[in-house]
Amino acid sequence: MLHLRVIAPPDQSSAVADLLGGDPGVTHLVVLPGVARQPSGDLILCDVVRERADTVLHGLQQLGVEARGGIAVDDVELTLSAAADRAAEEAPGSGADAVVWDEVAAKTGEQTELSGTYLVLIVVATMIAGIGVLLDQPILIVGAMVVGPEFGPLAALCVALLRRKPVIIGRSVQALTVGFLAAMTATVLSTWALTAAGVVNREMLLAERPLTDFIWRPDALSWVVGLLAGIAGMLSLTSKKSGSLVGVLISVTTVPAAANVAVAVAYGVWHEATGSALQLVINLCAIVLSGLATLAAQQLWWWNVARNVARNGARRSRRRTRTGVAGR
Repeated sequence: MLHLRVIAPPDQSSAVADLLGGDPGVTHLVVLPGVARQPSGDLILCDVVRERADTVLHGLQQLGVEARGGIAVDDVELTLSAAADRAAEEAPGSGADAVVWDEVAAKTGEQTELSGTYLVLIVVATMIAGIGVLLDQPILIVGAMVVGPEFGPLAALCVALLRRKPVIIGRSVQALTVGFLAAMTATVLSTWALTAAGVVNREMLLAERPLTDFIWRPDALSWVVGLLAGIAGMLSLTSKKSGSLVGVLISVTTVPAAANVAVAVAYGVWHEATGSALQLVINLCAIVLSGLATLAAQQLWWWNVARNVARNGARRSRRRTRTGVAGR
């Protein structure tokens, strides 16, 4: 369940209260006239089940509340209320499957920022993976996968493509491009430095590496894994199941592939650099394609649910009207 805090201008307050009060998934509705000061207006509080949150937020935006007032949404960790239980029962669908598109857009949009933290994380992750490649150590590869922040911009790119947001698309592509280029450049330099210090050498890359050579040898399964990871990643993001997202990060070889490209370039092993680059492209494209398809399927599903709710509500309204006429 989500808690909504709405500041509505006085001339919109009645319409907002009617909208919220008429939705089956809204409960605990409170209207406090004139208490808001910045911006000025009425404060309206309510709780809404997740499966109706997107419809409610869309309705508030259609009223233009955010232009002159404001809408804030918080998660409710615990609710003990018979009214809340009834709202959950009356709202169709499952809260665990519900998608709050504004929440997803806000969450992923934040991850497209080309910040210092993002660059440090992707550089560090790629350098760790580069060492893991040379040592043929899956533990280091897995650690690099978890540290890598690249799934954020990938998810934002999927959402932006679905919602046709060219600005976010550009920012996502920029974050991915600059991030990977910076990470691979840093890994090339670190590989040269470690080689000069006598810690690693070219023979380590050319030796048999049965535990990590899959990174530069893409095949059909690379597409399969990337597609499945995109589906799981989007579902974990929209359903807020962060535990699943960790598994997704471990299953995708984006950062390790970039690291293998960098190490191979540093030592002039061009066939490995080419294979790793292909692995990187395959994973990135597969995640975006399957992530976009997953979001589109979820959008279509909840659009059908909302349409059925509206249709059933219209039928009930007509029945009440006929009953009232017959009674008179």
